[in-house]
Amino acid sequence: MRYLLLIYGEEGPMVEMPEDQQAAEFKPWFEYTDWLKEKGWYLGGDALEPTSTATTVRGKEGETFTTDGPFAETKEALGGYYLIDCPNLDDAIEAAKRIPSVVRFGHPVEVRPVQELPGS
Repeated sequence: MRYLLLIYGEEGPMVEMPEDQQAAEFKPWFEYTDWLKEKGWYLGGDALEPTSTATTVRGKEGETFTTDGPFAETKEALGGYYLIDCPNLDDAIEAAKRIPSVVRFGHPVEVRPVQELPGS
């Protein structure tokens, strides 16, 4: 079954770090991604640009509207995701528990099953 691991955290600290320190910070993430690949669960994943680069699109009565920025202001923003395919929710939770920002900082990760639609 496919699961989306939605990674939340505070924005900003990585952008302000020198490049060599950023490389050290990313090492656990690369190791985590390698672990998912070794398990055969990795389908994809990416870090997201800051919420200041987001555009929100809304629709009402047949018209659409766009606004700069995220839908809601919050201390913890969606910073990235992994799409995995593993046997069950317990395995998906185990994968989420190993995400570096969970281990190091206790940041939340939302585990969401991907809805399997007929014909997809």
